[in-house]
Amino acid sequence: MINIELIRKNPDFVKENLAKRDIFLKDRIDDILKLDEERRQKIKRLEDLRALRNSKSKEIGILKKQGIDTEELEEEIKNLKNDIAELEDELRRIEKYIEDLLLRIPNLLHESVPYGKDENDNVEIKRWGELPKFDFEIKDHSELGVLRGLIDFDQASAMSGSRFSILKGPLAKLERALINFMLDVNTKNGYKEMIVPHLVKGEALIGTGQLPKFQEELYYIKDDELYLIPTAEVSLVNAYRDTILQESDLPINLTAYTPCYRREAGSHGKDIKGLIRQHQFDKVELVKIVHPDNSYEELEKLLLNAEEILQLLELPYRVVALCSGDIGFSASKTYDIEVWIPSQNKYREISSCSNCEDFQARRANIRFKDKTGKNRFVHTLNGSSLAVGRTLVAIMENYQTKDNKILVPKVLRDYMKEEYI
Repeated sequence: MINIELIRKNPDFVKENLAKRDIFLKDRIDDILKLDEERRQKIKRLEDLRALRNSKSKEIGILKKQGIDTEELEEEIKNLKNDIAELEDELRRIEKYIEDLLLRIPNLLHESVPYGKDENDNVEIKRWGELPKFDFEIKDHSELGVLRGLIDFDQASAMSGSRFSILKGPLAKLERALINFMLDVNTKNGYKEMIVPHLVKGEALIGTGQLPKFQEELYYIKDDELYLIPTAEVSLVNAYRDTILQESDLPINLTAYTPCYRREAGSHGKDIKGLIRQHQFDKVELVKIVHPDNSYEELEKLLLNAEEILQLLELPYRVVALCSGDIGFSASKTYDIEVWIPSQNKYREISSCSNCEDFQARRANIRFKDKTGKNRFVHTLNGSSLAVGRTLVAIMENYQTKDNKILVPKVLRDYMKEEYI
């Protein structure tokens, strides 16, 4: 959530920054300013009425001691109480409306974010690894998986509908090996492993920014008023909700494996076939809760930690800085890591590493006590390490052989106990 003090003091800066996202929010900022002014006027009026009520209440006490009739004055106080109650209701409605507007405004962008309208304007930062060369006609992962009896899309569809799959035998084992491998690398790098809830209250999703804007993307269980998480980021960040940390606690580095659930509303026609875009998928997540003064140093560390997984798997990839028109709602700056997918002859996103600055911390009320004793909001960062299904796709396609086998990456052979599947 954007600090309303910043909107009050420098509304033009806020409007110009948000305009870089290529969305029109000028009127919404103006609405917030008008409502905020109305709010402050009502607070002043409320304070005046309360002061008048208290003054008249004292006057009644004095007059009663003197034996003077106070009926008329008591009627005035009764009317004042009604006016105060009505004004308090109005104030609550205005404050709720301001909060609802603020919750729908995306994060401000860091000054280093390149300007652009969509993914075509993202800026490549680096490439790693050599692209594989094949002396045979390659297959995409879904064709290879079905051919080998390792993936069943038809039965999954009959059971659950589109965008679901069943992994079988050694491919299921490879996915499990990937999860364990990622968690082992992350814990070696100083991240604390967590097992977290997959069902959360709406407040948790408000905290990380998925609600209210992305309601249609989420799976909701009405009877229990709980949501299935779209990413472990939600649970990891909210593990510190309404917490005041000590400065010495920072940074906090967390990792977790969870299944993730996304309705993928509005993505019809995109990657219907295969494992790239599923309603249910596995992911290992990284979250950092850090001091505001060094959060961009921590973003670079986060990126390197996510890259290390792909380097150890010897999968070629590139890193891009997302432009202003492609960056996520909660992020101030984001790097995407894109892995090479041979059948598509292009790089595809496998991780997003983002600094949300204090945007999520304000929504989830996560603070720390600094050396002066002042409570300040932390900065939160998150990144996929990695999207397991997409990593599986990359391995299947980059490591496929002429006889339709899949070579197991060297770092996974101790997990798999075999060289090929």
